[in-house]
Amino acid sequence: MTEKTLRRTNFTDVDLFKRGKVRDVYDLGDKLLIISTDRISCFDVVLPSEIPHKGEVLTKLSLFWFKYTSGLIANHVVTAEVNDYPHPLPAHKETLENRSMLVKKAKPVPVECVVRGYLSGSGWKEYRETRSVCGIKLPGGLKESDKLPEPIFTPSTKEEVGHDTNVTQEYIEKELGKGLANKLKELSVALYQKASQYAETKGVIIADTKFEFGLIGEEIILIDEALTPDSSRFWPRNEYAPGKGQPSFDKQYVRDYLESLEWDKKPPTPDLPFHVIRETSIKYLKIFELLTGQKLHEAEESGTHLTERYEI
Repeated sequence: MTEKTLRRTNFTDVDLFKRGKVRDVYDLGDKLLIISTDRISCFDVVLPSEIPHKGEVLTKLSLFWFKYTSGLIANHVVTAEVNDYPHPLPAHKETLENRSMLVKKAKPVPVECVVRGYLSGSGWKEYRETRSVCGIKLPGGLKESDKLPEPIFTPSTKEEVGHDTNVTQEYIEKELGKGLANKLKELSVALYQKASQYAETKGVIIADTKFEFGLIGEEIILIDEALTPDSSRFWPRNEYAPGKGQPSFDKQYVRDYLESLEWDKKPPTPDLPFHVIRETSIKYLKIFELLTGQKLHEAEESGTHLTERYEI
């Protein structure tokens, strides 16, 4: 695509805290600067291709959801206004605008808090083998993409290297203590239900999502990102048809393409072809528009067939 993308930042006037799969994080003492790049990772591997506008969508959609859910739980956002960032960050406004946020520094809870309302992805795979997901027994006879009787909390480990592993509620109770583990489950399901109910009014099904939490003293807050196409499965409600995989506005499109290749999911990683990059960018922009009612960028003419297909 012709749009300018950001693969990584290399600021020398602030300290780099860490470089994640998608985000560059800088240390500002009691706060962090989080920058969402246009990198994309699948199967825990960062791909060599970037997705135009991806960092903007992740940042602005997270900000939308942080505000929408603030009545349920506090979050780590201080501001996303670059002019309000401390010196010397405003000098980097061109890079930081629309893809960064200044946040409180919290102690991350080392658990991926996944909530599933529908049977898909690794949950569907596990169900076919065991009739359960993360130790939760489910009714027999469910099909791929079926809506579950009620949302289920299916946590996983959060690994710095390698694959996250699905675990049971009992496992995280043992790791974190029963009180904190139960609170994470309660908060995660409540957040999912609030967001899902809203998304339904916009013609979008949130099939599943993951949350990350942090601690400031004893207080639990929502951190990282929230309900983005990197961390969620978003399906168009008007095309929902259980018994198969669903069309989506998220990273699944890239996963499906990679699954079609003879690739062992280890480096070196394949480049994405132009059409996959283009369609992924359009999907990310479209879900932002559907959920927020705002447009970040006009879709390219070459992609209008896709945006028209998903008008609701």
